Amino acid sequence: MELKEMALVRIKIDENRNEQVIILREKEGSRYLPMVIGMAEVNAIKLKLSGIKPPRPLTHDLLLETANRLGGTLSKVLIDKLENNTFYAKIVFARNGDEVSVDARPSDSVALALRAGSPIYCAEEVLNLAGIEE
Repeated sequence: MELKEMALVRIKIDENRNEQVIILREKEGSRYLPMVIGMAEVNAIKLKLSGIKPPRPLTHDLLLETANRLGGTLSKVLIDKLENNTFYAKIVFARNGDEVSVDARPSDSVALALRAGSPIYCAEEVLNLAGIEE
């Protein structure tokens, strides 16, 4: 599976359709990948981007801290499938040289990757189906 590294470039609120959209862009290319996500995930992403640190850990922070305390790190996020207009993703944890892949929603995966400073990858096949040229 060919992978393209992506970066979060924008969060867009579509007030006409009452949807929140995150837009990822290829780091070495010109395609964009828009994904509709829930309000809770938009808030989690915005909170991280704003630099605000809540007094108690939120769910994404808690998951990363738990992984770290167990000796693991979030090595990457992979948006690997698009089926029936639904994106699928995996979060990949590394521990002692091994990798463990966990099924996750792309919105949660992006929120985690931003917190961990981990790369976000998208399968070429997904970009071919849903990517938008610049």
